[in-house]
Amino acid sequence: MPLSTPVSRRALRHSRVIDVQAYVRDDGLWDIDARITDIKSYDAMLASGPRPAGTPLHDLHLRITVDRELTIVEAEAASDAVPYPGFCDTIGPAYRALIGLNLLKNFRRDLKQRLAGIAGCTHLTELAQVLPTATVQAFAGDVWSTRDGANADLSHEKPFQLDRCHALRTDGGAVAQYYPRWVAKA
Repeated sequence: MPLSTPVSRRALRHSRVIDVQAYVRDDGLWDIDARITDIKSYDAMLASGPRPAGTPLHDLHLRITVDRELTIVEAEAASDAVPYPGFCDTIGPAYRALIGLNLLKNFRRDLKQRLAGIAGCTHLTELAQVLPTATVQAFAGDVWSTRDGANADLSHEKPFQLDRCHALRTDGGAVAQYYPRWVAKA
């Protein structure tokens, strides 16, 4: 179901795109490549000078390498477009502070402790916050069995995705329909 029709005419002024791609490596690790771009639809005047319409104000990249337990074993950041060249684009090495963090164990809290404020780039740190759920999606059905389909109820272990979101709560209709063995009894 799409969003409702806007109530008034409108003009696009700003576009932010976040893209995350997950790659399994030959060595068994995974690279999660994330990118954020901000583009104005008009000529913008920045303190560092004019930025023509359609030219990225931000074009930032973050790559983490994780093991199968979702622990970050490598991290790097790069900046292709920034509002303050020579300043914004020097923060990349700080993102090595992500190494050792686990995406499923207080990642967002630890991220903020290590890279909030002047310790990092606001946009790269914000981008990093999507990494846990994006990586879980990458691992689902590949690293972790979702046990969907005909054999969903043959395992003795509860599927990892149950009770992790509204739709897949064990006292709800989706679990009753698709995972009846795991439905919570009243």
